Amino acid sequence: MFKKILVANRGEIAVRILRACHELGIDTVAVYSDVDRNSLHVRLADEAYPIGAAPARESYLRVDKILDVAKKSGADAIHPGYGFLAEREDFAQACADAGITFIGPSPHAIAKMGDKAVARATMAKAGVAVIPGTEGEADLSDEELLNVAPKIGFPLLIKASAGGGGKGQREVRNIEDMPVLLASARRESESSFGDSAVYLEKLVEGARHIEIQLMGDEYGNIIYLGERECSLQRRRQKLVEECPSPAMNESLRARMGAMAVRAAQAINYTNAGTIEYLLDRNGNFFFMEMNTRLQVEHGITESVVGIDIVKEQIRVARGRRLRYTQSDVGQIGWAIECRINAEDPYANFVPSTGVITRINFPTGPGVRVDTGVYEGFEVTPYYDSMIAKVISWGDTRAEAVMRMRRALSEFRIIGVKTNIPFHIKLVDSARFQAGTFDTRFVEDRFALEEQEPPHPDIAAIAATLVAHQHGQQTASHIDRTENRTMLRWKWSVW
Repeated sequence: MFKKILVANRGEIAVRILRACHELGIDTVAVYSDVDRNSLHVRLADEAYPIGAAPARESYLRVDKILDVAKKSGADAIHPGYGFLAEREDFAQACADAGITFIGPSPHAIAKMGDKAVARATMAKAGVAVIPGTEGEADLSDEELLNVAPKIGFPLLIKASAGGGGKGQREVRNIEDMPVLLASARRESESSFGDSAVYLEKLVEGARHIEIQLMGDEYGNIIYLGERECSLQRRRQKLVEECPSPAMNESLRARMGAMAVRAAQAINYTNAGTIEYLLDRNGNFFFMEMNTRLQVEHGITESVVGIDIVKEQIRVARGRRLRYTQSDVGQIGWAIECRINAEDPYANFVPSTGVITRINFPTGPGVRVDTGVYEGFEVTPYYDSMIAKVISWGDTRAEAVMRMRRALSEFRIIGVKTNIPFHIKLVDSARFQAGTFDTRFVEDRFALEEQEPPHPDIAAIAATLVAHQHGQQTASHIDRTENRTMLRWKWSVW
């Protein structure tokens, strides 16, 4: 096992990784920018080192500074978390050249799948269905993209080649708006990932966003850990995720999982990764992209499957075999995650900054909170606005929904505005509780629904009926998992 791991990140994901390392008995190293000197991840690490000014390009995106800290501290491995350098093959290669283990896939796999345009081309060659869009691996100029856009057809998406999480994405409805949107997407991609390359993809309307969690080792073993429903988004940013998906059945899950494994096998993938699909109204699914890193929403998969993905990442990076085969993977219960952002839902979700003067986290059965903030913490404008993730678990979807409603009502933050009121209204909506939504629900239809008085009792009955139907479809699968050693994870605050 590694002796010391440097966590090349900040916020809640850095805290999550540090705690996994401590449970494994591994010493830890944190890095921090000037404004993060008093952050929770700095307090929890065994050692912490400054790496520069607040802007990410001067600190968390500086490969040279992070590797210098790794050498000075004696770290023998680096975990990148998500965002920043997590999907940069040059960083993974620089770690290898320095004799430091990168806890993630190989530089080759990141290059093939981390660049979304290259990933599309790779999957098309492997026979995996992809959404129509820019073909080939070339970084096209604005003029070339403007010429090819009408051939793809509107509406379409401009997407960052180098990253994910909705950064660098713009929806385009006509050619007239495209030049301005291209420039905006390139600026955001450059700021977030240090790469301004973008590509085009046809917008599939009325679709669900489904992702499959993968784990692979150095011995060719690759398994999928079920799916996550990620359709509830605003401006291409995920807001609420759940595992499993209300739209899924055993047959569809097996087919999507098998295709995800084939995609990973095509590039000899190792460590954690996620294949993202769009599922249309007719049950057809298309490869969208692969995230060659840990996902923000990995916790709901852990809750349902009972596998600590971060610890498994560390073990696989150390050269161990996966501890599980596909037949070991089962799903028990249901989990939902709400991303708590420092923003004002009553003012078009403008980011909110300031000092958190009081905070009460929700607790109780089936509730987990991942966060990097505390009373006295200052939320600055330099980084992503997400400050916490609330995860609820229940035997059924209906129970998970009701526990999430309770958790959100208990959550108190004073000092900054948050989107908790938005989440409460969303969870109370009949469409959410019945599981009947798509990727446009929040932006196109939820604003109208939230003006109506909520009917949580009626909606809860609808959710129970949906859960009952889903339970009948999966009962035999659950029966097979009950005798396994995997335990249900019912976390309180981490």
